Amino acid sequence: MGITLQQFEQLKNRVARPRRAPSTVASPAQAVRPIAHELILGIDPSLRGTGYGVIRWSRPRPQLLAQGTVHSPPGRERSRCLLHIAQSLRQLLQQFHPTVCVVEGLFYAQNLQTALIMGEARGASLVAAAEAGLEIYEIAPRKVKQAIVGYGAAQKHAVGKMVQRMLGLAEAPAPDAADALALALTFAQEASRYNFNPPRKL
Repeated sequence: MGITLQQFEQLKNRVARPRRAPSTVASPAQAVRPIAHELILGIDPSLRGTGYGVIRWSRPRPQLLAQGTVHSPPGRERSRCLLHIAQSLRQLLQQFHPTVCVVEGLFYAQNLQTALIMGEARGASLVAAAEAGLEIYEIAPRKVKQAIVGYGAAQKHAVGKMVQRMLGLAEAPAPDAADALALALTFAQEASRYNFNPPRKL
């Protein structure tokens, strides 16, 4: 059966027209939420021993960049301890340039004096982080233990052992540094997946 010249031209145009690729939608299992912050600073504030830890979030395992404790001797005045915390954290921030800071959420303290002192140490830490322009979040201690150990009332040594395993360290960090690293690791886990209860931004 023959076709006319007009029908031939219409057929040629139809074949030459680019076909639209079928749209693909990734399944929830395939979709990976990118983490906005690669370098994360965790801080566990305390007047005499503020723990800190800096990690680089990567797969399959996060990388430890720095960890330690800002110590202040018992005889040092409280104001000098707070200055020492702020100055030490400033040096850390200048060295590693993290973009986000995670601190331990406030907890209930029966002793008012203890609560005030802890609040002062926390304030010194927050000022140093805010001064550097970091985004700052807080995570409740129970939530951190649940995320790291799987049990919200876990002891400090259990947190330290799990932090050691997660970061592939030769030995467990000191307790205050382990708590700070646990904060950073928990934030990274929360930020890398869709979360209906995200960390609270300060």
